[in-house]
Amino acid sequence: MRLLLIAITSLLLSACASQGQVDPHGYHAEGQASYYGARHHGNKTASGERFDQNALTAAHRSLPFGSRVQVTNLRNDKSVVVRINDRGPYAKKRIIDLSQKAAEQLDMLRDGVVPVRVEQLAD
Repeated sequence: MRLLLIAITSLLLSACASQGQVDPHGYHAEGQASYYGARHHGNKTASGERFDQNALTAAHRSLPFGSRVQVTNLRNDKSVVVRINDRGPYAKKRIIDLSQKAAEQLDMLRDGVVPVRVEQLAD
Protein backbone atom coordinates (compact mmCIF):
# COMPACT_ATOMS: atom_id res chain seq x y z
CA MET A 1 0.00 0.00 0.00
CA ARG A 2 2.80 2.41 0.89
CA LEU A 3 4.58 1.71 -2.39
CA LEU A 4 1.37 2.45 -4.29
CA LEU A 5 0.96 5.76 -2.44
CA ILE A 6 4.56 6.73 -3.28
CA ALA A 7 4.03 5.83 -6.94
CA ILE A 8 0.84 7.89 -7.17
CA THR A 9 2.48 10.86 -5.46
CA SER A 10 5.45 10.67 -7.85
CA LEU A 11 3.13 10.53 -10.83
CA LEU A 12 1.20 13.58 -9.66
CA LEU A 13 4.37 15.55 -8.99
CA SER A 14 5.84 14.70 -12.39
CA ALA A 15 2.60 15.81 -14.08
CA CYS A 16 2.83 19.16 -12.30
CA ALA A 17 6.49 19.51 -13.22
CA SER A 18 5.71 18.99 -16.91
CA GLN A 19 3.87 22.32 -16.89
CA GLY A 20 7.17 24.02 -16.12
CA GLN A 21 8.64 25.83 -13.19
CA VAL A 22 8.30 29.58 -12.81
CA ASP A 23 11.65 31.27 -13.39
CA PRO A 24 12.33 33.34 -10.24
CA HIS A 25 14.43 35.77 -12.32
CA GLY A 26 12.07 35.85 -15.32
CA TYR A 27 9.22 38.09 -16.31
CA HIS A 28 6.39 38.57 -13.77
CA ALA A 29 3.49 40.97 -14.24
CA GLU A 30 -0.14 41.51 -13.43
CA GLY A 31 -2.56 43.27 -15.72
CA GLN A 32 -5.37 42.67 -18.18
CA ALA A 33 -5.54 39.84 -20.71
CA SER A 34 -7.71 39.59 -23.79
CA TYR A 35 -7.95 36.96 -26.50
CA TYR A 36 -8.10 36.85 -30.25
CA GLY A 37 -9.60 34.06 -32.28
CA ALA A 38 -11.52 33.26 -35.44
CA ARG A 39 -10.96 36.57 -37.23
CA HIS A 40 -7.16 36.12 -37.06
CA HIS A 41 -7.07 32.34 -37.55
CA GLY A 42 -4.59 31.46 -40.29
CA ASN A 43 -2.97 34.90 -40.48
CA LYS A 44 0.79 35.18 -40.09
CA THR A 45 2.02 36.14 -36.64
CA ALA A 46 5.01 38.38 -35.97
CA SER A 47 7.14 35.24 -35.53
CA GLY A 48 6.23 34.12 -39.06
CA GLU A 49 4.07 31.16 -38.10
CA ARG A 50 0.36 31.00 -38.82
CA PHE A 51 -1.99 31.89 -35.98
CA ASP A 52 -3.97 28.87 -34.76
CA GLN A 53 -6.84 29.78 -32.47
CA ASN A 54 -6.81 26.17 -31.22
CA ALA A 55 -3.16 26.26 -30.07
CA LEU A 56 -1.94 27.42 -26.66
CA THR A 57 -0.16 30.57 -27.84
CA ALA A 58 -0.11 34.28 -27.02
CA ALA A 59 1.06 37.70 -28.08
CA HIS A 60 3.31 39.78 -25.83
CA ARG A 61 5.03 43.10 -26.49
CA SER A 62 8.58 42.15 -25.52
CA LEU A 63 9.09 38.52 -24.45
CA PRO A 64 11.17 36.51 -26.94
CA PHE A 65 9.33 34.28 -29.38
CA GLY A 66 9.21 30.74 -28.03
CA SER A 67 9.09 31.87 -24.40
CA ARG A 68 6.66 29.91 -22.30
CA VAL A 69 4.59 31.70 -19.69
CA GLN A 70 2.03 30.63 -17.15
CA VAL A 71 -1.05 32.84 -17.23
CA THR A 72 -3.39 32.79 -14.22
CA ASN A 73 -6.89 34.25 -14.29
CA LEU A 74 -7.04 36.20 -11.02
CA ARG A 75 -10.84 35.94 -10.89
CA ASN A 76 -10.95 32.14 -10.71
CA ASP A 77 -7.32 31.03 -10.18
CA LYS A 78 -7.31 28.90 -13.36
CA SER A 79 -3.95 28.72 -15.15
CA VAL A 80 -2.65 27.81 -18.57
CA VAL A 81 0.84 27.61 -20.08
CA VAL A 82 1.22 29.33 -23.45
CA ARG A 83 4.04 29.93 -25.92
CA ILE A 84 4.73 33.46 -27.14
CA ASN A 85 4.57 33.61 -30.95
CA ASP A 86 3.20 37.07 -31.72
CA ARG A 87 3.48 40.73 -30.75
CA GLY A 88 0.80 42.71 -28.96
CA PRO A 89 -1.51 43.51 -27.37
CA TYR A 90 -1.98 46.96 -28.77
CA ALA A 91 -4.75 48.02 -26.39
CA LYS A 92 -3.52 50.04 -23.41
CA LYS A 93 -3.49 48.36 -20.00
CA ARG A 94 -3.44 44.88 -21.54
CA ILE A 95 -0.30 42.84 -21.04
CA ILE A 96 -1.06 39.70 -23.08
CA ASP A 97 -3.37 38.53 -25.88
CA LEU A 98 -4.24 34.85 -25.72
CA SER A 99 -5.43 32.36 -28.31
CA GLN A 100 -9.05 31.31 -28.03
CA LYS A 101 -7.99 27.86 -26.75
CA ALA A 102 -6.00 29.45 -23.91
CA ALA A 103 -8.89 31.77 -23.10
CA GLU A 104 -11.22 28.77 -22.91
CA GLN A 105 -8.93 27.09 -20.39
CA LEU A 106 -8.94 30.26 -18.29
CA ASP A 107 -12.74 30.42 -18.50
CA MET A 108 -12.62 33.99 -19.82
CA LEU A 109 -14.52 33.76 -23.11
CA ARG A 110 -17.65 35.38 -21.73
CA ASP A 111 -15.80 38.29 -20.09
CA GLY A 112 -13.34 38.86 -22.94
CA VAL A 113 -10.89 40.79 -20.74
CA VAL A 114 -9.81 39.59 -17.29
CA PRO A 115 -7.13 40.40 -14.72
CA VAL A 116 -4.20 37.97 -14.94
CA ARG A 117 -0.77 37.20 -13.58
CA VAL A 118 1.85 36.31 -16.20
CA GLU A 119 4.98 34.43 -15.10
CA GLN A 120 7.78 33.34 -17.38
CA LEU A 121 8.77 29.68 -17.08
CA ALA A 122 12.31 28.37 -16.92
CA ASP A 123 13.56 26.76 -20.13
